[in-house]
Amino acid sequence: MAPRALFRSIAFAEAVTWTLLLIGLFLKYVTHTTELGVRIGGGLHGFVFLCYVVGTCFVWINQKWPARSGLLAVVSAIIPYATIPVEKSLDRKGMLAGGWRLAAGGETPVGLLEKTQSWILRNPILSVVVAIAGVTIVFSFLLFLGPPGTWFA
Repeated sequence: MAPRALFRSIAFAEAVTWTLLLIGLFLKYVTHTTELGVRIGGGLHGFVFLCYVVGTCFVWINQKWPARSGLLAVVSAIIPYATIPVEKSLDRKGMLAGGWRLAAGGETPVGLLEKTQSWILRNPILSVVVAIAGVTIVFSFLLFLGPPGTWFA
């Protein structure tokens, strides 16, 4: 999967899970019918949010985005549906074009982030397993903490 396809997929998934979360919030707070939508939608959204942040940073390194563009892409996940216009803007500017420049036979990595990305691209199966484990651990820890509004109450 090329950088463009990866980023477009996770930006879309982030927007879809926002929809699920917002429906869950509507059911809980407006219709007062169930909290199940928040539990399911919130959990899915939280997991996809973490995947989006990791995936965005991965594409950011590959594409050599300026800090402003990378930060905008990451922060866009906080605002419902903002990942879609950000993705469209980056694509229109050509900032999602090309392949994985640090893959086998590509550029020589410079610095820790590029060396890490190069290793990931050259060891995709192990990397996916490690990434899923890492996101699952962070996600589980956040579930243990509870909803964001209860962390400091």
